[in-house]
Amino acid sequence: MCSLGQNGFLKTASDAMDGIEVQGIDCMSGCTRDQTVAFRAPGKVAYLFGDITADDLPELRDFARLYAASTDGTFPDARVLGGLRHKALARIPG
Repeated sequence: MCSLGQNGFLKTASDAMDGIEVQGIDCMSGCTRDQTVAFRAPGKVAYLFGDITADDLPELRDFARLYAASTDGTFPDARVLGGLRHKALARIPG
């Protein structure tokens, strides 16, 4: 998650993720789509989402759990992303 952008959003997101690790970084080059969030794990497809708000946090939490449970980070249907599919900036092969 981008550590710049919305003041205090990193803590808000971390609190909402209910035991899921959230890390801030200096830059993911998503400045035009503030707030930027990425999901990445070894051997899995990575996802980058932008324009994230507090309203998206329940879907981010749900996606994080599905992503963690998947073997390679891919899903047969984009609907698992919910409204996040409209905020997807990239899906990067693992």
